[in-house]
Parts: sequence; structure tokens; C-alpha cells
Amino acid sequence: MMRASGAGVGGESGAGEDGARPGPGRRRVVVGVSGSPGSLAALHRAAYEARRGGADLLAVLAWEPPGGTYGYRRAVCPPPLEDLRQDAGRRLLDALGSAFGPDGPEVPFQAVVVQGAAGPALVESAAGEGDLLVVGAGGRGPLRRALFPSVARYCLAHAGCPVLAVPPSPLVSDLAAVRRRIGLHLPLDARELTVGTR
Repeated sequence: MMRASGAGVGGESGAGEDGARPGPGRRRVVVGVSGSPGSLAALHRAAYEARRGGADLLAVLAWEPPGGTYGYRRAVCPPPLEDLRQDAGRRLLDALGSAFGPDGPEVPFQAVVVQGAAGPALVESAAGEGDLLVVGAGGRGPLRRALFPSVARYCLAHAGCPVLAVPPSPLVSDLAAVRRRIGLHLPLDARELTVGTR
């Protein structure tokens, strides 16, 4: 397990608004982070739950080598695992920066990258007594469901603690519609984007 902080990959942990570090034996809110809009929504909800309950926040980004462990071992010239870890740490810091800006989540927090599949990594990370696991859910088409197992479903089925599945923001479907129109070279009127925001 490698720790990441706002200062860069490899630091001990991040600190909250009061400068406090996560304490041993304190209640934790564990959240899965991938950088997707759904995981950013889950990250915001997890920070809210941690503030509300006086808990620490643990942001976890799980990563696997390209092609999985078996494919990585059989590759002719695989990239070094340390480079992949560093890249995962940067993605985690970018996600935290996108979600909270330079001030951080305003609760004691820790950010870690874990090598392994997301579902098992999150379930193992949220194994403490009194933990709450927060994951993003929803917004998956039939093809994506068939090819990639749902992390949220895995966590709901295997976690030994309460799991909060956060639905995607309605803005995600609006953004997908705009991307489809652009991809199909259909005209796009900017006024359509502001309807309902007034």
C-alpha cells in the first residue's frame, strides 16, 4: 500500500482543516476513487459523511497493471510496477484536487493507492469496526455491465460494513448527451445547455 498526500506521492497522509491527522481507532469513511464523475460525487458525499460523523476520510484508488497481473507477467517488455504505482498516485491526487481544490476535504484524511481489483481492495480497506464504505453507482449500459463487473455490486455483496452507493449526478447524463451530439456532428445550441438551470 502506498500513501499519497497533497504534497505528492509517497507522503504519509493528508491533514484536515484543523491540521489533525487521522487517529488510530477513529471511525473512518472509506471511499473508492477513480477520477470519474461518479467517483468524484462519491468523494464529496464521503467527505460530507465524515464531517457529519466526526470521522476520518480514507480515499482509495485501486489499480492493476495493463492486462491484469497475468497479462503483465507474460508481457515482453512491461512497464516497471513502480512507474504504474506513481501514475496511480498522481491520478488520485488529481481526483482529490478536482474534488476539493487546494484546501482539501476539510476533515482528517488519508489517500492510498492499492494494487488490485477495485472491489476487493475497497472491501479490505473498509474492514475496520464502525467503517462506512462509499462508492459511486449507476450509469452503466448493458455492454459495459457485461465486460466490467460492477464495483458497487461487489462491495454491497461482500463488505462487512455499511455501504453507501451514490448515484451519478444528473449532469453526467447531460454531458454524455452533449458528447454524443458532438461525436455525431449534430448541431449544438449552447442555449440548450442552460435550460433548466435558471
